[in-house]
Amino acid sequence: MQAHSLQLLDYLVFLFYFIVVSGYGYWIYNKKKSKIADSNDFFLAEGSLTWWAIGSSLIASNISAEQFIGTSGDGFQMGLAIATYEWMAAATLLIVAIFFMPIYLKNKIFTMPQFLNRRYNSTVSLIMAVFWLLLYIAVNLTSILYLGALAVSTISGLDFTVCMIAMSAFAIVITLGGMKVIGYTDVIQVVFLVLGGLVTSYLALNLVSERFGGDGVVNGLNHLMTKAPDHFHLIFSKDNANYPSLPGLAVLIGGMWIVNLNYWGCNQYITQRALGADLPTARNGIMFAAFLKMMMPIIVVLPGIAAYLLWKDGMFQEEMMKDGVLSKDNAYPVLLNLLPVGLKGLSFAALTAAVVASMAGKANSISTIFTLDIYKNYINPNASEKQLVSIGRIAVVAAIIIAILIAPFMGIDKKGGFQFIQEYTGYFSPGIFALFIMGFFWKRTTSKAALFALLGGVTFSVVSKYIPTWTGVTDSIFYSSFQDADGMYVIPFIDRMGWVFTFCITSMVVISLLDPESKNNPKGLEIDAKMFKLAPSFIVGSVIIVMMLLMLYTYFW
Repeated sequence: MQAHSLQLLDYLVFLFYFIVVSGYGYWIYNKKKSKIADSNDFFLAEGSLTWWAIGSSLIASNISAEQFIGTSGDGFQMGLAIATYEWMAAATLLIVAIFFMPIYLKNKIFTMPQFLNRRYNSTVSLIMAVFWLLLYIAVNLTSILYLGALAVSTISGLDFTVCMIAMSAFAIVITLGGMKVIGYTDVIQVVFLVLGGLVTSYLALNLVSERFGGDGVVNGLNHLMTKAPDHFHLIFSKDNANYPSLPGLAVLIGGMWIVNLNYWGCNQYITQRALGADLPTARNGIMFAAFLKMMMPIIVVLPGIAAYLLWKDGMFQEEMMKDGVLSKDNAYPVLLNLLPVGLKGLSFAALTAAVVASMAGKANSISTIFTLDIYKNYINPNASEKQLVSIGRIAVVAAIIIAILIAPFMGIDKKGGFQFIQEYTGYFSPGIFALFIMGFFWKRTTSKAALFALLGGVTFSVVSKYIPTWTGVTDSIFYSSFQDADGMYVIPFIDRMGWVFTFCITSMVVISLLDPESKNNPKGLEIDAKMFKLAPSFIVGSVIIVMMLLMLYTYFW
């Protein structure tokens, strides 16, 4: 696809963004410099982030190139249904705020491996710490970096490798200031992210209006819904070609909950934003993030649907191709290249903000786990606070350098960025979520049960994918299977997660009940019913979000 260069005004807009973010981050760093030698402040910004900073940071860390590029690409291919990842996340955030956060904060949990060590044992904790480091670097950080550099290179005309290195350097600078700098600069990143995203959506809907008659975004949206009605269903039937990616009701009552609850509630990368706050502040921040999540499909899905309708009508025929094949991930960059001078710079800044914020958040989490859960526990237990912060900064740089080196070889462009992340994390999500949910709410759960679910869950996830091919049973009361690109019959990964989670929970219950020591398990967490009491304002906000979800799923079923 042909790359388009930016004009002077675009560079000036981008320079303004860079100066604002860097300058504000430097100001925050200097203002709090005396505290950053403390590891809790560096990794968690303990007691420093406001609710709006927590909410903004959650979204800035979550929304990155895989959403702008990958989700828009999925919007091009399958339509509004991909928005279920955003809207179900809003419901999940409410559950995390109500049930998960009180347990973490009451028990002074600062990292996810720390939780596993306290609730189970050091073996489970160490295995998970190593796993999270590998997953965050090899899957998450690489995909954010690769897709971000691909998009930025496409719309700017800059060399792909130069884009990777430049964004990595920017992310390193922000991350080295600690979680406080990340949290507060994320507020600005979200402003640019939302404004730039809305500009692109506005352009896309106006293009549709001009192409099919009329003007304005409302008219453009009407054209989308009437001329591409197949792209406005949230629940797919089995005869839909996209059913394997989003298998029907599983997005409402099945594996989609495991995807989201594991990501938003058991993920260092996300929970870290709220773990340094008090409970009311953490809950309000998560509520704010849920409201922002509700609007994300406008920014990351509608442009993809618009690009599909315009492509279907004869536009972008050459631009949507990559190596002679239609590439859905080109949808968003194609639209960005049509933006007028100045606005293109704003969208360029928005995309860069999303990538840099996500990279900074991910690198900070990698640094936190490595420093607090591995270095401090196994390498240098007597390390001073200053040493821990120094090691944390070294870990940030090392993680990003590794990601730069391996990103081009991960095959991210072949699967589509968003699906690449979801499927690979899906091998591990059921077992991890089972460890956490059983550890939270059933005191008899033992370390042996946790270890079996962790290792057995991953094994069963891999094996179950090919059960239809190996057994010859391609359809049963337990699953439906579909042929993949290699011609093998596989069970959709969201369905597999539901069955693997059931397997893990059942195994943990049986193993724990068979262990006589489980009756007096000393590893239970401190839980008090008063922890789950909600403020009236939080209840009102939750009701509003739930009602919005009910209306959306009813209308677009």
